Amino acid sequence: MPEDIWFTTARLSILLSQEGGPGGVSLIEHRMAQGFGVPLHIHDEEDEHFYMQDGEVELRIADETRRLMPGNAVRVPAGTVHAFRVLSPEARFLTITTGRFEAMVRSLGRPPESAGLPPQTEPTAEQAAMLVAACRLHGIRFVDPSLA
Repeated sequence: MPEDIWFTTARLSILLSQEGGPGGVSLIEHRMAQGFGVPLHIHDEEDEHFYMQDGEVELRIADETRRLMPGNAVRVPAGTVHAFRVLSPEARFLTITTGRFEAMVRSLGRPPESAGLPPQTEPTAEQAAMLVAACRLHGIRFVDPSLA
């Protein structure tokens, strides 16, 4: 059974946890509202795979920007700078990883308070600092010096 959590302003469902999955694979569904995005960052130790289910997302990988639509899949190799932003009113995609991404998500995730998305509010300075620290602890670093 999926484990749902609120992570920042997104709703994530852990469909396959590393703890119980073969080969340490983690499969997480992300549901996000328009404007949700993650700034340029790097996963030092893990590849990240995306599979679009619904909506439209702009994904930047190194110097290339592409739009992901339902049915599109892409791999971001470990050590590659990338970022994304939701363009449609809502979007859903899957991520598949084998590193510490799931542990980072769990470290900041919280139980959902409703069936939908969390409130769409800007993070406080403290919340942003907590996110940066949790990412750093789990092998993910932001490229923007104001976040690092």
